[in-house]
Amino acid sequence: MPAPRLSVVLPTHNRAGELRHAIEALLRQTPSAGAYEVIVVANNCTDGTTDLLASIDDARLKGIPENRQGLSYARNTGIAASAGDYVAFTDDDVEVAPDWVATLLHAFEAHPDVDGVGGRVLPSWRDACPGWLTRAHWAPLALQDHGDTRRVFDAATPIGLIGANVAFRRGVFARVGTFAAAVQRVRDGIGSTEDHEFLLRLYAAGGRMLYLPKLVARARVQPDRCVRTYHRRWHFGHGRFHALMRDPRIERSRTYIFGVPGHLLHAAARDAAHWFVSLLRRDDAEVFATELRLRFVAGFVRQRLRGAR
Repeated sequence: MPAPRLSVVLPTHNRAGELRHAIEALLRQTPSAGAYEVIVVANNCTDGTTDLLASIDDARLKGIPENRQGLSYARNTGIAASAGDYVAFTDDDVEVAPDWVATLLHAFEAHPDVDGVGGRVLPSWRDACPGWLTRAHWAPLALQDHGDTRRVFDAATPIGLIGANVAFRRGVFARVGTFAAAVQRVRDGIGSTEDHEFLLRLYAAGGRMLYLPKLVARARVQPDRCVRTYHRRWHFGHGRFHALMRDPRIERSRTYIFGVPGHLLHAAARDAAHWFVSLLRRDDAEVFATELRLRFVAGFVRQRLRGAR
């Protein structure tokens, strides 16, 4: 049997109920069965994931274990087990559109000058969305929409594309390596930057990513992610992971205080003043947005202080 053109890597950790829907969407694709494979990486699962995979009789589906806990470990194991010319990624709480595989294959063939392709990740709300949860707060929900126009991202415009709906040419991993374990999500940890860190390496190596608005996936948004407490935790964690990642755009400062770039602390001081003014004006939306920026800096500072010990 010829090798598939596209390999889909789907990491999962103890979400058997959600996983079933994700797999069903991937097996409903329009291309012929031999055009793609689906590799589900069971990352230390202790629920019914193994039984679920055993119950699905489809030659396109392959289940493999990864006992090292972490999203990057699971993705990298999936890459190693894949056979396609292109390797795509999605998540266990996501359902891709029926033309997802066909759109990816066409995009790679029509645009040989790009290293990867990503698209929209739109919400599928479980409950009513609270009024404060606007698109400005989509990042903690792993949602993404860069607009209705096809765009190319590179070192000059290093915009991120998230792992719930992205694919790369196989040669990319030989050029820049795989996903970094140091900044990966582990179990229910939040705010991780494995996608961002990988793309920064790719852009630094001259890589180019195509954003296709018609490449659509829908993420089931859990109710516990629609509360402000979750968003506060996410931004604090995101700051911590950025401190670990050492993004050159953040590390550009000439001065450092306890390992923290001076410009980041100056921005935090301005935000603290802005938060107080917004509080006096009773501008709830601005108070919360400013608080989240401050929590990012707090997580960054906490991590740098720990690293200095």
